[in-house]
Order: sequence, then C-alpha cells, then structure tokens
Amino acid sequence: MPRVPMEFRSTTSAVAPAVRSDLAPKGKLRAGINLENTLLAVKDPSSGEIRGVAVDLAQELGRRIGVPVEILTFETAGRIADTVKNGAWDIAFIAAEPTRSAEVIFSPAYVEIEATYLVPAGSAFRAIADVDHEGVRIAVAADTAFDLYLSRSLQHAVLMRAKGVIGAFNVFVADRLEALAGLRPMLISFVEKHPGLRLINGRFTAIQQAIGIPRGRDAGSGYLGVFIEDAKASGLVAQAIERHGVRGLSVAPKASFQ
Repeated sequence: MPRVPMEFRSTTSAVAPAVRSDLAPKGKLRAGINLENTLLAVKDPSSGEIRGVAVDLAQELGRRIGVPVEILTFETAGRIADTVKNGAWDIAFIAAEPTRSAEVIFSPAYVEIEATYLVPAGSAFRAIADVDHEGVRIAVAADTAFDLYLSRSLQHAVLMRAKGVIGAFNVFVADRLEALAGLRPMLISFVEKHPGLRLINGRFTAIQQAIGIPRGRDAGSGYLGVFIEDAKASGLVAQAIERHGVRGLSVAPKASFQ
C-alpha cells in the first residue's frame, strides 16, 4: 500500500495540479472497465450505455478532480493489464493482483467478491481443500484474478483455461471436468439455470477489486487511496451496489496506510 502524503488526505480540498496531471494527463479521465465482470459494469444491449458500480465511481472521481470522464471498455481484465504499457488508459477497474503490481499501483480495494468452485451435484467434493488433488481438472477463465491466484496456490489439480467465463463453463460441461472456478455470484447464476450443479461451501480466495494506475504516477495513486477510503466510509460504494441491484458484492474493509 503506498504511503499517502498529507496533501492528499482531504478529498474536499482543492485538487493539486500534480494529482490532476497524473489522473487525467490528456485533460480527461480515461477509465478502463472490464466488461467480463458483470458485477461491476454492464453494457445496455439497446442503448450501448455502460453502467455499474465501477462506472459510478469513475464518474464521481472525475467530478472531484474537475475533468470529464471517458469510459473505455475491455473484454477482459487481462486485456486491460496488457495495455498499460501503451498508455491506453489512465485508471482501470481491475482486481488488485500481485502479478500486475510491477506495472500498476493499486488503490485500496473498494469491494470484495468471493471465489469458489462449481461442481456436479453428485461430486464427492464438499470442501475447498477437496478439489486440489491429482487428476482433478478445473475449468477457469484465462487471465482472471482467480486464474492467477490458483496458478500460484494449487499443488495438484490442473487448470483448464478458456476464453471468458462462459467459455470456461462450456469447457467444464463439454469435457465433464471435475470443477469450475469462478466468482460466487456468477457461479450462482449457472446453478439457477442448470439443475444438477452445486457450489462448494467456503471460498478459495476473496477477489479484491481496486483502481489501478500506471506506475510512476505517485500523486495520482496517493489521491486514489484517499478517494476509495472516502467512498467506502461515506456509503458511496454501498449505495452504488444497492442502486444497481448487484448480488455478491461486499464493501471492502477499511485499509490502513503505512
């Protein structure tokens, strides 16, 4: 967690030029949004409008620093991370994943999402630990935060990667795999639509969603830390979750700055 300088610790004071320059170097706040995570943003099929918790936070951040907001959509979080080097965005709403921290500074988390496994109803797996055994194949959406986490933590089971959450589900079904890894709310939707499936109790991790900014923009990253903590404490994040009717999102705990 980056140390927050005193000049950034009030979200009500005038925004320092260095903050605005870091967050909106082109005069507008270009916010990268991951459309694969429908808990945080969705595209209206009729109007094409992008809406959701992440969009609300981007708009509020733009309002506070006094610049217009441009929402840039990406198919996956991995694609957002891949484009940081070419300056495609100024901030991005993605999971705070350690493997991305070499090029991205993350704000404190604003929400958490539990990740668990989906299995056939007749599976012998009852606990999270049951899944990590020899011969177990786990379908997973490639380059997601839970893919990266499992890649580090699994000792025996094998990950079978596919493009996107739907792609991973299709592989899970078609190849009769032992488990599908994913975010609990998304897996619940599969259970509701497909009888004969169930979730395993517990979680293998909680994915922390944060705002990323390219490394080297220290003034901007400091301001983002305060912005997120204020958004949580003031109820802005909770209100956005309620407004969009999202199930499975929890406001992240308060962060402590060092």
